[in-house]
Amino acid sequence: MRLKLLQAAALASLVFAWAGPAQAFTLEEFTFDSPAEQAEFRGLIDELRCLVCQNESLSASQAELAQDLRREVYEMMQSGKSKAEVVDFLVARYGDFVLYSPPIKPSTYVLWFGPLALGLLGAVVLLRTIRAKGKEPEEAITEAEQARIAALLAETEKRPGGQS
Repeated sequence: MRLKLLQAAALASLVFAWAGPAQAFTLEEFTFDSPAEQAEFRGLIDELRCLVCQNESLSASQAELAQDLRREVYEMMQSGKSKAEVVDFLVARYGDFVLYSPPIKPSTYVLWFGPLALGLLGAVVLLRTIRAKGKEPEEAITEAEQARIAALLAETEKRPGGQS
């Protein structure tokens, strides 16, 4: 009972430790004239990737660079820049990596079409393998193998508890 209580306490502390940093960023440090502006800002920082964490959006990351970029995006939007202008500025400065959905262009073809090409290649190899196995004739059992199988079956039937 005591061990289970300790395990539950340890699990709860891990959950709270992981959940704490994710809750740290709020929009309270930024002021907006309307809920629409706030929603546009939130949507934009959700679409941009943190350059430090690489697998988190600017809105989720707690890295100092992410905080600076959020502030920079906020200031650009407050100065009247459109969402497209902010994105263009960040792409020009940091490259397509800052976007979670990079544009389709020659330098990103592998990213966009590589998984599809690998899937198709795997499907072709699988189909060819299945077809090749289906065309192979089944090998007939030789007379020696048939005699051995019959001997094994007869031996099994003679044992106590064997099937009859």
